Amino acid sequence: MSPATPIMQRDERYVIGVDYGTLSGRAVVVRVSDGAELGSAVLEYPHAVMDTTLASTGEALPPDWALQVPSDYVEVLRSAVPAAVANAGIDPHDVIAIGTDFTACTVLPVLADGTPLNELPEFADRPHAYVKLWKHHAAQPHADRINALAAERNESWLPRYGGLISSEWEFAKGLQLLEEDPELYERMDHWVEAADWIIWQLSGRYVRNACTAGYKGILQDGQYPSRDFLGELNPEFARFAEDKVVQEIGQLGASAGTLTAEAAVWTGLPEGIAVAVGNVDAHVTAPAAQAVEPGQMVAIMGTSTCHVMNSDVLAEVPGMCGVVDGGIVSGLYGYEAGQSGVGDIFGWYVNNQVPSRYFAQAEAAGLSVHQYLTQLAQDQPVGAHGLVALDWHSGNRSVLVDHELSGLVIGVTLTTRAEEIYRALLESTAFGTRKIVETFAQSGVPVTEFIVAGGLLKNAFLMQMYCDVLRLPISTIASDQGPALGAAIHAAVAAGAYEDVHAAGAAMGKVNKFVYTPNEEASRAYDRLYAEYAALHDHFGRGANDVMHRLKQLKREVHA
Repeated sequence: MSPATPIMQRDERYVIGVDYGTLSGRAVVVRVSDGAELGSAVLEYPHAVMDTTLASTGEALPPDWALQVPSDYVEVLRSAVPAAVANAGIDPHDVIAIGTDFTACTVLPVLADGTPLNELPEFADRPHAYVKLWKHHAAQPHADRINALAAERNESWLPRYGGLISSEWEFAKGLQLLEEDPELYERMDHWVEAADWIIWQLSGRYVRNACTAGYKGILQDGQYPSRDFLGELNPEFARFAEDKVVQEIGQLGASAGTLTAEAAVWTGLPEGIAVAVGNVDAHVTAPAAQAVEPGQMVAIMGTSTCHVMNSDVLAEVPGMCGVVDGGIVSGLYGYEAGQSGVGDIFGWYVNNQVPSRYFAQAEAAGLSVHQYLTQLAQDQPVGAHGLVALDWHSGNRSVLVDHELSGLVIGVTLTTRAEEIYRALLESTAFGTRKIVETFAQSGVPVTEFIVAGGLLKNAFLMQMYCDVLRLPISTIASDQGPALGAAIHAAVAAGAYEDVHAAGAAMGKVNKFVYTPNEEASRAYDRLYAEYAALHDHFGRGANDVMHRLKQLKREVHA
C-alpha cells in the first residue's frame, strides 16, 4: 500500500477542520482522498479581543492584558461548521471526523465539568475568570521569576526552552492568576488550553494534547516542574501542576473521543464520529504544507508568526519556544520559535499612524491601504528610506523571550514618508525571522527550506523581501486555509482513514515549491540593513540599554 493511499476503500468521505485564530474561527470541509477543500465558513468572534476593557462591565483593563470569551468558540461550532457543510454541498452523514487547531498559550480556568469561571454569575466581572489569549503579556514579571529560579536551580527542563520560558505560557499565567486573584485560583479545578477545552466540548472528554503540553506546559520526558520548584515561587503554587494541570495526554492524530449528541446538534454532524486530539495552529500546518522532513521550516505568518520545523537531532537553541519529541509528527523532534507581532504591527501602523489622505488615495485606486502602501514602497531601492526598525511592538518571543521589549524605528526625518516607515516595519519582521533562522543554524539545526503559510503570503513583495533577507528559496502552501487543512488531516488520521500524519499529509497536503528565489543584489543590500538591525537587537535586547524595560515599568506604575 502506498503511504499516500487511504486505508478506507469506499465512497468519498469528508472531514472537517476548524481553525481557531486570534479574531475568528473558520471551518473547512475537506475530501479525505485528496485533500480538496470543498467549502468553508468563518465567524468573527462576537467579543473579539478584550485588551482595553472587559466586555461584561466596561471596566478598563491594565496594560498588556488580552482576554477572550469562551462561548465565542462554541458559536463557531454552531455557525461556521454547518455553514461550511452547506457551502460544500455534501451530505453531513458522509463526514467521518472533525479536527481543530487553536492559538497556543490561550488558557482558561474551568470547573471540573469544564464550565468556564466567567460563566458563573459571581465571577462574570472578574477579568481573571476569562480566557487569557496568547498575547496576554501581563505575566512577564511572573515569567521572569520562573526563569531566574530555574536558572539558579539548574532545572533540567530549562534548556529545552532555549533557556527562557515565556510570559505567554501556562505556568506564568497560572502564577499571575494565583497572586492577583487567589479566590478564583482556588475555585478553578483545571487550567486548560483552549485547544483542549474545545475538544472537551465536542467529545465530552478532557484530554491534553501533547503539543501544547510540551511546548506551553513545560512537560518534558513525562514530567512537569517539581512541587519543590513551584513551591519556591509561592508556597500556594506548589501543587499547581498536579492539581490544576495534570491530565491524560493525547498524541497528535489520535482520537480524543467521539462527537457527543449535544455537539452533533451544534454542528449538524453525525453523533459518534471521531474527534481528533487538539493541536496548535502552527504545528498542525506542517503536514498541510508537506513540510515534515528535517530542515523544512514552516512560518505561519499572520498577526504573529510561528516558526516550526522537525529535526532528527536534539539540540539546545537559545530562545527557542521549545523542542518536543513528537511535537509535530512522531519520530522526530519538533522545534518552535516565533515573533509575537508581524501582521499586528502592520495593522497598528495603518490604523494609528497613516495620514487620512492615503486612505482616500487607496480607495480611489481600488486598493486596501496595505496594498497601496506596499505599491508605493516596493520600487524604492533597498535602504533608500534610511530607516531600520525593531519588530518588538508586542515584545520579543524569539530569541530574546522578553515581552517587556517594545518597537523602535530609527532614521526618521522631516522628509520621511508613511510608505517608507511601512516598508521599514515589513523589513523588521524579515530581519527578526533571519535572527531566528541564524540562531537555529548556529545551534546545529540548520534550516534548508523555508515554507510560508498564513494570510501574509498573499503579499508577493513581502515574500520576495523575506526570500532576499533570508537568502533561502521560499515555498508556499497551496491552500488559503493551511491550519484548517492541517486540522482536517489530523481528523482523517483519527478516523483511521490513513495510517499516520505523514501518509495523510502526503495525500492531502499541498505546496508550491520554490515560488521565490533570492536576488543576490537585493540580498547584499539587505545584509547591510540587517547588520544595523542585529546591532540594535543586542543593544536594546541584551541589557546594553534597559530603557524599554524602564518605560514599561513606568507605564505600569502610572496605570496601577
